[in-house]
Amino acid sequence: MTLRDEILEQPAVAERFLATQAGPVAAIADALRARGFRHVVIAARGTSDHAAIYAQYALGVRHGLAVGLGTPSVVSLYEAAPDVRDALVIGISQSGESPDIVAVVAAGRAQGAPTIAITNEADSPLARTADWTIALGAGPERAIAATKTYTSELLAVALLSTALGGISGDDRAALAAMPDAIAAALGTEGDIRRIAAEQAADTRAVVVARGFEYATAREWALKLKELAHVFADPYSSADFRHGPLALVEPGVPVLAVARSGLAAGDVIALLERLRDELQAESMVVSDDPATLELATWPVRLPAGTPEWLGPIVSIVPGQLHAMHLTMARGLDPEQPRNLSKVTRTT
Repeated sequence: MTLRDEILEQPAVAERFLATQAGPVAAIADALRARGFRHVVIAARGTSDHAAIYAQYALGVRHGLAVGLGTPSVVSLYEAAPDVRDALVIGISQSGESPDIVAVVAAGRAQGAPTIAITNEADSPLARTADWTIALGAGPERAIAATKTYTSELLAVALLSTALGGISGDDRAALAAMPDAIAAALGTEGDIRRIAAEQAADTRAVVVARGFEYATAREWALKLKELAHVFADPYSSADFRHGPLALVEPGVPVLAVARSGLAAGDVIALLERLRDELQAESMVVSDDPATLELATWPVRLPAGTPEWLGPIVSIVPGQLHAMHLTMARGLDPEQPRNLSKVTRTT
């Protein structure tokens, strides 16, 4: 199975995950309400760290929870044990193998904190360490670049958020629509193949978004680094104005996610300045036709996805773009340089 196969498999993976995990995640949410917690600490690395960033927004916006990204080295290298007794501790890892992520969850459980593993490997060290496991069930992911496990991690966070809030009809319908929305996003591949061919000479890029989609900017940039060997720097559109705007110059395209919602206005204002004042080239992924008119290279997302679920869909064009740009640059997306599928950090 190739990287493209796994990208295209994502609607089926999403449908299977929702069908099999809704009940178990609802039971986890019931148990969490019984035990109680005041804030959330999440440990993750690499692609999974971007799922953790998404969780910061989903759990912060929807539940008013303070969500911190754990610092695994504090536990694994310095052998310190921050007090997390009133926290929910979550470890997110595709393989469940990284010792430092396992160490954070183990430390939390030793203090009596409720702990959850989100992993594709239900019998991994991470899963065995946590109180509960949300099994992604994505099937073997043989490509080194994670795609279907990432969207499954996002779905796991979304499903947990929905269960913690009590499943509403709107949430249930929105989640059920995710497989079809992902499938619709895969329809952008023809446009993205053409865009990638036009960008093949570029070795640098800036990726911007805001709010829920900040996780998408981070993950898109990582895929460009891993596969296409492009120095892609991700930013919140707000942070981008505080200095990094100086990076804009010919040959450095700005790649933006500007989905409809509360965060869109800030990204749109930046895109207007990039076009009108700085004459910068931009690739814009959006569900809004007016926003797409600001782009050198527009990529239209399917309409109708709520802002809070948007990253599950928005990353799909980013995955396709990284893959096609890799091939346009004469590189092999199946053999990214210096990387292996499982990375075990301590």
